[in-house]
Amino acid sequence: MGTEKTEQLLQTEFADVPVLRVDRDSTRRSGQLQSILDQVLLGCPCILVGTQILAKGHHFPKVTLVAVLDADGGLFSPDFRGQEHMVQLLFQVSGRAGRAKQPGQVLVQTRHAKHPLLQVLEQGDYSAIANLLLAERQQANLPPYSHLALLKADAPAPLSPINLLQSFNALCQQHLASDRYPAVTAHAPLPSPMEKRGNRYRAQMLIEADSRGVLNAFLKLICEHIDTMKYDHRFRWSIDVDPQDLI
Repeated sequence: MGTEKTEQLLQTEFADVPVLRVDRDSTRRSGQLQSILDQVLLGCPCILVGTQILAKGHHFPKVTLVAVLDADGGLFSPDFRGQEHMVQLLFQVSGRAGRAKQPGQVLVQTRHAKHPLLQVLEQGDYSAIANLLLAERQQANLPPYSHLALLKADAPAPLSPINLLQSFNALCQQHLASDRYPAVTAHAPLPSPMEKRGNRYRAQMLIEADSRGVLNAFLKLICEHIDTMKYDHRFRWSIDVDPQDLI
């Protein structure tokens, strides 16, 4: 929806310049992406509109301006790695501009221009950004300063995965009350940020620990008990240790 609306606006504002959209829908058929890229590489004036597909690995010698629309999603993501991923993407997409003899310019649209991360990002110092994010992670006791596991469930009905995880959470709290695992915290289950995917509703529960060994021992115990529980087998559940995202 976002790329299509942007494409329509640009076609109105720049009626004399071709606007080429690159996203999953426009490149669904074999050869469509290469056809668009070949048109860009001819060097004639055009405007490319796209998703992350455009950010990685392409060499456009005559692209001199990159605009990132609505970059704030990464600043306030429900995933603690959201800012890290946003920075990586901005560095990647910035690399599409000025790759040949002509200098490049990058514009980032934001409602929070004074955000500390964007202020450091403007300087282009990735090490300074990494140090800033690591300091925040350490203060919040997030990886790499702790260890996480994401207990996930999905089911055909909206409340079913939450109910299943609540029963798992009750089991976790029962064992945590014994003080055998003082460095482990099991958080209450919540709907996943992307709550519905593939006609199934999704929920998740975060478990964190200061020690990898303690986390593994706790998960082993919980899985052994879950295997003895009776529940509707239309439900699916899994444990993601060291999850790469919380979405």
